[in-house]
Amino acid sequence: MDEMTATVANFAPIILMLLIFYFLLYRPQKKAQEERTRMLDSLKVGNRVITVGGIFGKIVSLTDEIVTLKIADNVEIEVARASINGVAESKNVTD
Repeated sequence: MDEMTATVANFAPIILMLLIFYFLLYRPQKKAQEERTRMLDSLKVGNRVITVGGIFGKIVSLTDEIVTLKIADNVEIEVARASINGVAESKNVTD
């Protein structure tokens, strides 16, 4: 029995490190990824968004892969849907 206890005691720090890794790194990252996926899935025409490059625009059309943004009068750009960083507060800048 003493040998079994010693073996478990040797693996305890490794198990503890794995648990710490899970709760401090993996779990929060997974939650953030799920939240980002929900945000991208909820995009709709008319939303004011910001891209990862810092460009603000209003969605005028979107597909599964491409979002068309109006960034100024008579100026529209196409960006990858994955490059949308978030939904911005609505302003009448691009109307």
